[in-house]
Amino acid sequence: MNLDDSLGGPAQRGLLGWLRLDPPLLTGLLLLIALGLVVLYSASGQSEAVVIRQGIRIGLGLAVMLVFARLGVHKLYLWAPALYVTAFVLLVLVLVAGDTGKGAQRWLDLGFVRFQPAELMKLAMPLMLAFHFAERRLPPTWQDLALALGLVFAPVVLIFLQPDLGTALLIGWSGLVVIFAAGIRWRTILLTAVAALAAAPVLWHFMHDYQRRRVLNFLNPESDPLGAGYHLIQSKIAIGAGGVYGRGWLEGSQAQLKFLPERTTDFIFAVFGEEFGLVGVLALFALYLFVTLRGLYIAVHAKDTFSRLLAASLSMTFFIYFFVNVGMVSGLLPVVGVPLPLVSYGGTSIVTLLAGFGMLMAIQNERRLVAK
Repeated sequence: MNLDDSLGGPAQRGLLGWLRLDPPLLTGLLLLIALGLVVLYSASGQSEAVVIRQGIRIGLGLAVMLVFARLGVHKLYLWAPALYVTAFVLLVLVLVAGDTGKGAQRWLDLGFVRFQPAELMKLAMPLMLAFHFAERRLPPTWQDLALALGLVFAPVVLIFLQPDLGTALLIGWSGLVVIFAAGIRWRTILLTAVAALAAAPVLWHFMHDYQRRRVLNFLNPESDPLGAGYHLIQSKIAIGAGGVYGRGWLEGSQAQLKFLPERTTDFIFAVFGEEFGLVGVLALFALYLFVTLRGLYIAVHAKDTFSRLLAASLSMTFFIYFFVNVGMVSGLLPVVGVPLPLVSYGGTSIVTLLAGFGMLMAIQNERRLVAK
């Protein structure tokens, strides 16, 4: 019996089969969501209202995931260019007439809904790059590679100008994963890395003052302990205080006494680390790794190039969300405002992530149908 058969593969029946959901992937996602609600209740000061609002957003995200899971991969392929163009046009509109909040112009207000078009680009980017390479000879030619890089960097620049460095980096990563998965040569990768390093001074010139302060704070947070360095210092105190087994649920002083800023969003991992300790952190890491590996398993066994590239990008983007958040909260990376996926409080990021997992399930379901 292979892995798919033991977990409800081609012989899968019942509700999950009708919904076209992948049981291993769904199990990992639900465990992460449940864990997120538990730590959010503590981080929010035992606020039931916050947990309920998060639950509603999760419900919406799961509904969107179900819709995408039942879509055929062929429809995703056909919709990719239109979705990319729509997201790109909306990003241009944000810079022209977007809503401003907390010093950033990232939202469009349509009257009945206010949303960030950058979230739509998180789905459109891997779809468009997978579409771009699907019918081309791989590894790609220099012309195909240049066009792909243009498709990546045009929206990344628009998002950077909002400014939203964290989202720009994530979307750029999602496109670059597709390019790497398309089989570019190591020489090309090295040349790209050298070019990126050479462009770093240019990026520094165009960064906003608060973004520069974040980088400098990462290098020396103690230089401004009551200002720019406060978040990171308090976060490292919380993680270190957790020890091996943690202080216990609802017992973390950094969150309960409100020393830790942004404890329900970007720095919720610090709350988790203080309350559940090293043992809990390792369990959390195992869950994220399981979900990522399941996504990569789906990518490796996908039936065509488009599905393989899309699944690889969605899986690795989810992993980089997790990696960057944990890195910035623990002081290993600069703070760039990336939430802990499926755990941090927020609506649009959860819906976007679950929509991506719906696409992964659609790819897996397509393979099962072919295997029958």
